[in-house]
Amino acid sequence: MSEDQTTEDQQPSMPFDLAGRTAVVTGGGSGIGQAISLRLARHGARVEVLDLGVEAAQETVDQVEQAGGVGHATACDVAEQGAVDATVAEILDRRGRIDILVNNAGVAAVGTVEETTVEDLDRVYRVNIKGVYNGLHAVVPHMVEAGGGVVLNMASVASLVAIKDRFAYAMSKGAVLTMTYSIAIDYVSQNIRCNCICPARIHTPFVDGYLRDNYPGREAEMFEKLSQYQPIGRMGKPEEVATLALFLCSDEAAFITGAAYPLDGGVTTLIHP
Repeated sequence: MSEDQTTEDQQPSMPFDLAGRTAVVTGGGSGIGQAISLRLARHGARVEVLDLGVEAAQETVDQVEQAGGVGHATACDVAEQGAVDATVAEILDRRGRIDILVNNAGVAAVGTVEETTVEDLDRVYRVNIKGVYNGLHAVVPHMVEAGGGVVLNMASVASLVAIKDRFAYAMSKGAVLTMTYSIAIDYVSQNIRCNCICPARIHTPFVDGYLRDNYPGREAEMFEKLSQYQPIGRMGKPEEVATLALFLCSDEAAFITGAAYPLDGGVTTLIHP
């Protein structure tokens, strides 16, 4: 065999190849979660899309399948441990293993501590903190048994710097950041990597709904104001978050664990150096 010939098993894989891997994405029915689901599927992953409503999850799966990928939609309230455990068991029966867990599902809350009701606090805690815990608690043992895996949590720029009027939300995303560190250190020797992404404002349907509900008639003005908060002069795109998620979930990031990646248009370094 000549020097420029290689056997089939020596052929280098394509970058970001996730063929044969099963990825679970919570909150995958819209926005960032949908973009991540589509991107992982495009690179070969079998994507299990979880969302509070099965219709939203199925819409994402329909797009996955139209693009030639493999997906499955499940209605799941991540705040309910029993529902998460049952969903994970169904996925394991269907796919045999879970290689990637993306804890993306989350809710927002605006206000200072004085403006935050106990109901607000409980709602944010149940989804943003307990929901991530439930996913980790259900999936990590199976990753340990399988010999490894990748966890990606969706934190926030509010995990890293002070953001005005985000008392409950910042609390919850700070917890996501420290859960990321805990999983990374506790399971590094078992071949489980855990990282998080810390986005600034990303233009999703949630943003449009927030502006419509809170600033009727002033949507364009407030959209521009929110955009200009990022020094780069605009909001991020879900697809940009998905690109970073793909990298962190792939073997190209095999040397990265316990990291928090700002995806923020310069907020953490140019506004809060």
